[in-house]
This record gives sequence, structure tokens and C-alpha cells, in this order.
Amino acid sequence: MASVPSQSVLKGAAILDSDNDSDSDSEGSLNGFIRVSVPSGAAGDSKELDTGDDEGAEDDGEEEADSDSDSDAWESESFIEDTLHSLGNTTQFEAHEDACTLEEAQQFRRRLRVVGVADFLRETVFSKTITAKKLITAFGIRPPPFLDEARDDTFLPLLQAAMARELTKRRKIPEINTLQDVVRLLKNSKNIIVLTGAGISTSLGIPDFRSKDNGLYARLAGLGLSDPQEVFDIDVFQEDPTIFYSIAKDILPSTDKFSPTHAFIELLQSKNKLLTQYTQNIDNLETRAGIKPEKLIQCHGSFATASCVKCKHKVPGETIFPDLHAGRVAKCDMCLRKATEAAKVGRKRKRGGGQKSGRESTGSIGGGGRKQRYSEDSSADEDEIMFQEAGVMKPDITFFGEHLPASFHDRLIDHDREKCDLLICIGTSLKVAPVSEIIGFLPPNVPQIYISKTPVTHVEFDVELLGSCDDVVFELCRLMNWELKHEMIPKNLKINVELAEDMQSRYVISRKE
Repeated sequence: MASVPSQSVLKGAAILDSDNDSDSDSEGSLNGFIRVSVPSGAAGDSKELDTGDDEGAEDDGEEEADSDSDSDAWESESFIEDTLHSLGNTTQFEAHEDACTLEEAQQFRRRLRVVGVADFLRETVFSKTITAKKLITAFGIRPPPFLDEARDDTFLPLLQAAMARELTKRRKIPEINTLQDVVRLLKNSKNIIVLTGAGISTSLGIPDFRSKDNGLYARLAGLGLSDPQEVFDIDVFQEDPTIFYSIAKDILPSTDKFSPTHAFIELLQSKNKLLTQYTQNIDNLETRAGIKPEKLIQCHGSFATASCVKCKHKVPGETIFPDLHAGRVAKCDMCLRKATEAAKVGRKRKRGGGQKSGRESTGSIGGGGRKQRYSEDSSADEDEIMFQEAGVMKPDITFFGEHLPASFHDRLIDHDREKCDLLICIGTSLKVAPVSEIIGFLPPNVPQIYISKTPVTHVEFDVELLGSCDDVVFELCRLMNWELKHEMIPKNLKINVELAEDMQSRYVISRKE
């Protein structure tokens, strides 16, 4: 499950090398580049890029520019955020596209780190050796189609933000490359952070979100939404909760079982090696596997509880499971009880303290539906009004547009960052901030291992172990002489390990036939 993307990268993208501004009066100066704005409409209909101080600018023009600065900044940030949000994985460019080759992209990225932003821009865009439109492809950005006819300087804000992101990326530790290195790290580490995603649960039949063919977002394409992720947008939920409830059964945990990978993480805990597990999953299977609450951060919440969006009344998640399975919007019993009490008081006053009202319903709304009478004295119209005004129950999972729990930031910043001696990232594409930013937030000397079916090329891990997460952790335990007990592990399972072609630290893990 996902959360609102972090603004930290975008804010960082608004600042260039201020140490190199000796040429601030020359054409293409860096002075004005940090005050860029971006297109507001179709291709060609764009705002001018301020590339330097305008000697002939009138005072009233400057005042007008100041008055529009807030809206321009918001527009720029929103545009850049939308574009960078797609940078979770390396963009695959077609042969016909005017894009940098992989080799060129690697050279440009290395050069940026060597000379810094200011000199890099002077050597490339400002010296006209390459266009900004093409250069952004070196950082994995495909130029938006509606900018096909736009001026080249229109792409500078995207380039600026992409360079800022590139410079914050963690660099691989050169001496950590082999499976034996991973085994050594596991043996010696005592404070391991494990960052997990949907890939650790897919062997249980729980779908991930982003797989092309059977991921949840692919299956939601028929809902008619402009973006399947809108199902988990808090604004959409508040406007029309039926959209979420119509698909909730597809993501509701349908099993109490946990995978061998969950068992591996619990094994780390039992050996006093687990510092914290940060999970992006909402299935709550970490708890089922035995991970202690003080060792677990559920970054995106879970179905373990649900809360009323109106009165904040919290209930165990199982309370609304019948509604979720039925695709029926669950309403808050507390709101209904309060409304019933208020209606009773109103009728008593109206009757001058006459007869008492009848029995109130305390059952789940999902169980009885709207036809249920909340008071024997109430009319059908009153029941309908009370039902409509009652708050909607929302599972306590983090939607786009909602903040992550405070425990995420507090634990990471105040406790884990300085203690962590190894990060193991398992079963996640690292596409959603701020959880994905854990990678770059940890000290650069902390080794990082990646385990998943497919690689992520926007992060430099020290060792990548590609294959079924369950098979990978089984092989690690075998090499460690640890016993990993789980009913899903076949007897006499044999694993094949191969070094990926042209790679020094990427291994492909598969079962032997």
C-alpha cells in the first residue's frame, strides 16, 4: 500500500550549487535558474524560463512577478512531482526515441558526481553539447508528450530535480559483492533493518500492486479511473467511499498463514539480530509470524483496526470485514448510537416527556443493512437520515494524501539510523516515498542487500539476490546453517545460484529441477 510522496526531494531540487556563481551575469547564468517555472498548458504554451537578471525590467513588472510567485512555485512543484513520481524504476527507451544510451547515461551520471551541478550544466546544456530534453533521459525521465513542441529551457526544472535526486543516491560499497559477503554480514550484524514490500506475501496468493499482468493496479484498470491508484486516494475515498469498498475484498487478508520469508525475519528476531522491520504491507502477517510490536513499523498501516472518518471511533478490523467482503460501505455504530440517542431526546421533548422509545440497534450496520430500524419509535425517513449522516468506517491503512504514522519517523531518526549495521530490502520495487527514502537516509557505510524477483536500477545495492524471496532466504539459511522451518518449503529443496551476466554483485536464484 502506498502513501503520500515526500516533498523532501522536490524541495532539495530547488537549490543549485551556490558556490559557483562567478558567472552570474553571463548568458545562461545559474542565478535565475533556481527560479524556473514550467508549462501550464499544451505544448508550446509555456512560461518563460528566467535565465538571468533582466537589466531592463520595470519595477512594476517585478512586483507583478512577485505576486504570482506562489502560484508559479506550486505549479512547478506539482508538475515536477508528478513526473518524478514515475522514476521508481529505470525508464526503458525505445530505439526510435531521442534518448541517451545506457552507456551515455552512466557517463553523464558519473560526471555529475565528479564536477557538481553547476559545472555539469556548463559542460552540457549551457555549452549546447546536448539539449536538456535529451539529457533528462540520462536520469530516467521520458519527456512528457505534451511538451514535444516546447522550448528546450522548459525541461530545465525537470533536469534540475533529477540531478538533485541523483546526487542524494547512495553509492555501492565496492568491497561487498558476493554471496559469501552476505553470509558474513548476516553472521556479524546485530542490528539489522529489514524493509519489506508485497513480494514477501505473493507466494500466499496475495497480489502485489504493480505487476503488469496480475498486480492489483492492472486489475483495477476497468474501473474507469484516470489512475488506478485513485482507489487509495484519501480525497477520492472521502468523496465516494464506494470505489474503495468495491475492491476491498481483493486486498483484504484472506489467510492467517505467513510465508517462509516472514519466518526468516522472525528467525532474525529470535537470534537477536533484528533491529526493526519496516513493512509497507497492510496484510498484518508480520504480527501473525511473531514479530514483536516493538520491532515492527507498519509504514502504511494495516487492516488490524478501522476508524470512523467522522468521530474517529476505532474498532478491531474484523468488525467491518463482512462489509468489506460484501462491497458494502460500513457505517460507524458509535455515530448511529449517538444519533439515536439524540433523536430519542428530541422526541421526548416534543412529546413533553411522553413514552420511552424502543430498543436501539447495537448490531453492525453491515450485518443488517439500511432497512434495520435503529429505534422502534423512529420512522424510516429518520433511519435513512441517521444512516446517511453516520461516519464511514475506514480501515487504518495509509492512503495517498495521508501522513505516515509518527512512529515511522521517530523510530528511524531517533533510534535506528545510528544503530543499524545492515539493511536487507525484500520484495519491494521502492517506488513509494518516504519509505523508499530509508535507503539514502542510512549512513553510507551501512551495507545494503536487495532480495526480489526483479532488480531496481534506481538504487545501488551492494549485493542483489534475484528470485523468489522464499527461495533466496532458504538458501541464505542453508549457507548460514540456520534451520528455517516452514510447511511451504519442499523437502530436499535444491537451489541454483548464478552470477548475472556482466554483473559483479547480482545473482539469480532459482530452484533446481
